[in-house]
Amino acid sequence: MQRQKISSGAAFEERVGYSRAVRVGAHVWVSGTAPILPDDVDPPDDAYEQASICLAIIERALAEAGASLDDVVRTRIYVTDADDIDAVGRAHGEAFAAARPATTGIVTELLDPRWRVEIEAEAVIA
Repeated sequence: MQRQKISSGAAFEERVGYSRAVRVGAHVWVSGTAPILPDDVDPPDDAYEQASICLAIIERALAEAGASLDDVVRTRIYVTDADDIDAVGRAHGEAFAAARPATTGIVTELLDPRWRVEIEAEAVIA
């Protein structure tokens, strides 16, 4: 089966050796996606805004793989502060109102102290 690798062009992908997303058949896996802005500009401090950036990056990767947010069946939400889950959940709910994927929320430390949230997604193209 053919493997399609999708890149967002981030230098980190090359350094670490991963793809933003990978499609095999009807399945698409999107890597953990942080609120990374062009030219390493600082992300907004607001958790909702950071989640919206993550979801926009995920949406672009899915589109390149021939999928959409409506095809997402599973997400994982990583936050650095449990108090952010309402704001992040609001952005998640807006993006996935139709799909309503299975999801998990995890409180953890992320690689960049500026990040409050990171989101990964899995999709099945119907």
